[in-house]
Amino acid sequence: MNIQLLCDSLCDIPEEIIEKPYLEIVPLTVMFDNREFKDGIDISKEEFYERVKSTGEIPKTSQATYIDFKEVFDKYTSQGKKIICITGSSKSSGTFQSASLAKDDCNEGDIEVFDTLNLSLGSGQYVIKACEMLEEGKSYEEIIDGLETMRESVKLLFVPSTLTYLQKSGRVPSATAMIGNLLHVKPLFNVENGDIKMLEKIRGSKRVPSIMVDTLIKMNNGNLEDKIVTIGCGSNYEDVKGLEEEVRKKIKARKVMFTRGGVCICSHTGPDIIALSSSI
Repeated sequence: MNIQLLCDSLCDIPEEIIEKPYLEIVPLTVMFDNREFKDGIDISKEEFYERVKSTGEIPKTSQATYIDFKEVFDKYTSQGKKIICITGSSKSSGTFQSASLAKDDCNEGDIEVFDTLNLSLGSGQYVIKACEMLEEGKSYEEIIDGLETMRESVKLLFVPSTLTYLQKSGRVPSATAMIGNLLHVKPLFNVENGDIKMLEKIRGSKRVPSIMVDTLIKMNNGNLEDKIVTIGCGSNYEDVKGLEEEVRKKIKARKVMFTRGGVCICSHTGPDIIALSSSI
């Protein structure tokens, strides 16, 4: 196999995908109390969740650097590998730009840097699909074309348990966060062409799983039989059980997978979140 897949840690992917021998994750950096931790290397998801909950600290994140990508590109091109590097949205992070600059400075080898224009489970869908195509024996060019053609099919919905973290990270106005938390309103967000948009304000936690699943079904015109559905959560595994039940009850998908929200995503949304994604 002469193809090497790379992704950054903005792509939240199931454990069985992380373990693929032909995939390497380039980590972003998270900063707590002026200390830097490489996502997934120096700090695990569980350690991150616990630290945020115990300290109330909102960490800062830093993109994967030019050097990070240059080193990994050089490593695999020197082995004669063709590289496909999948990144989180260029609208939310400079990681895509870092990878692109590193590619331009590589003197040999085939390197494709692919901007998912998505985040978390949405970006992860591209990694899952790339792994599928690679194992089906698709060529380098066929995999790149396949990633491009799946853009319209990728859907991502997420609901944070509180608006506090989004407010502190500057993504939600303070007044909106305060009123939403007081009224127990759960905002339903989606990501479209790299932009995060609020679709609906849901009153009460119990209605969230049903509305999320119904919304995903509507986005797919009522049919997900040829789709991969990914369910995600942060530290709040108990909260995701209702979402899993709704998916089993209402959706017939080609494959259903599960993952946990990553360090970089949950730095902005908070450690308690549920998410739902689909793609071909």
